[in-house]
Amino acid sequence: MPFPENRVPLLTYEDIRNWDAFDPALHPFAWDKDEEAHLRSLVRAWVPPVLSGMAGWWQGERWCESQVDATVRERYGSWAWGWSWSYRDGGPIGNWVSGADSVTTPEETAERVVAALLEWRDWLERTARRFAEMAPPTDASPENRSWHLERACVRLVTHTLDSGAEGGWHGQASIVLGWFLTSTGMDDAEAARAVNDAIGGRFESWVAPERGLIETVGEDLAAGLTGHPPYQDHRERAELEELHDRC
Repeated sequence: MPFPENRVPLLTYEDIRNWDAFDPALHPFAWDKDEEAHLRSLVRAWVPPVLSGMAGWWQGERWCESQVDATVRERYGSWAWGWSWSYRDGGPIGNWVSGADSVTTPEETAERVVAALLEWRDWLERTARRFAEMAPPTDASPENRSWHLERACVRLVTHTLDSGAEGGWHGQASIVLGWFLTSTGMDDAEAARAVNDAIGGRFESWVAPERGLIETVGEDLAAGLTGHPPYQDHRERAELEELHDRC
């Protein structure tokens, strides 16, 4: 069938956990006025002339969203998956909420899709920079690596909270932490196990955790991966602390 959603496979949970599928360094993104105009035209083509609205349970709007999602991923690749990952669903996107809320006129809908895609790409690029800044040195001792991992975990969880994510925010935190670990060379499955073991159900949807809990999760993650608890006295690493706090 000709519909985009029939041409693009759905991403699995394992696909989403794979940082290589999203790493901006591996997926160039060329954007200019011509590309923006083309994407807008593709989106407008899928907006129904008459919307379903509440009376029709937003079927037309949801159908439009599914076609646009497939169109975006087909054109740009798997990294574009998160363009519609709304803050309401634990994601970092504020320019798109859902088909029911965001599909309106063709022009307005196209405007929101473009803004959401660029927002997602910017978020991925900022996340990749944080990974590079927080990665343990390749020659780090287990004790030193433990400190880096604990600090990275604390700041990445805080990064998730700062993104505005609401319900399911801890799912984003888990994904980002797994991405960080795999960006340092860890196996995907090993990274997922380490994150699950550290979080252990201690984060809850719609509940912002206390700083102490975030730090405990960071300590558990670091100790579980290195066999060494992170240093409690960070004075020797004051410059790195300051760098990470600015990230």
